[in-house]
Amino acid sequence: MDQKIREYAKRLKLSWIRQHYHEIEAMSHEEYLLQLFEQEVKQREERKVNQLLSQATLPKIAGKPFEWTHIQMAQGITAEYLLNGHFIENGENLIFYGGVGTGKTYLSTLMGLNAIQKLEKRIKFYTVAGLVNSLLDAHEKGSLSRVFKQIEKLDLLILDELGYIPLHKQGAELLFQVISMCYERKSMIVTTNLQFGQWNHVFGDPILTEAVIDRLIHHSHLIVFNGESYRYKESLLHNK
Repeated sequence: MDQKIREYAKRLKLSWIRQHYHEIEAMSHEEYLLQLFEQEVKQREERKVNQLLSQATLPKIAGKPFEWTHIQMAQGITAEYLLNGHFIENGENLIFYGGVGTGKTYLSTLMGLNAIQKLEKRIKFYTVAGLVNSLLDAHEKGSLSRVFKQIEKLDLLILDELGYIPLHKQGAELLFQVISMCYERKSMIVTTNLQFGQWNHVFGDPILTEAVIDRLIHHSHLIVFNGESYRYKESLLHNK
């Protein structure tokens, strides 16, 4: 009988039940079944979250609370609105603008973690340079459509460090394709140290730059990071 139970549980893809059904203690058949199903559901949810975390390729962060003191947000936008992922539910984009080391990457990563753990959203984190390199490599290998399909499945795309490296013409055009593909279909977070008027230094073409900005700022919120570099402040503390 034990073998039959394991066999049927395997065929039904009840992995937790197959391994642990004999460990449950209950006063009635109903309570026994309830505990079985609760544990199976819990295990599946944990497995899904872990898979989403693995696919997201988020940077590792310290886990300390984020300091909101120097963050400037539009009226009606709150920390809770961002951290709870309401902007994703509303199909909105976020532009994080500020100097190097002011917390843009940290906050975008924290929001990505919350989107996975609280909402089970599919997200992906890229540096802009990393994404462009992946797109160029896929284009050369003839697998660009596969990369586009992966991005199409996302709920949130995080593009970090726009403005740090100027893009070559083909790379800029491929990045524009990704942004256009996401436009009004999924949310994006873009972190940058450049004002919009300086984005032409990245894309190298005024018309392409205007098209990128036009798609990003529609349905978007600008979040301004006014503080000093966290890394610089921490280095001063360590040197005292």
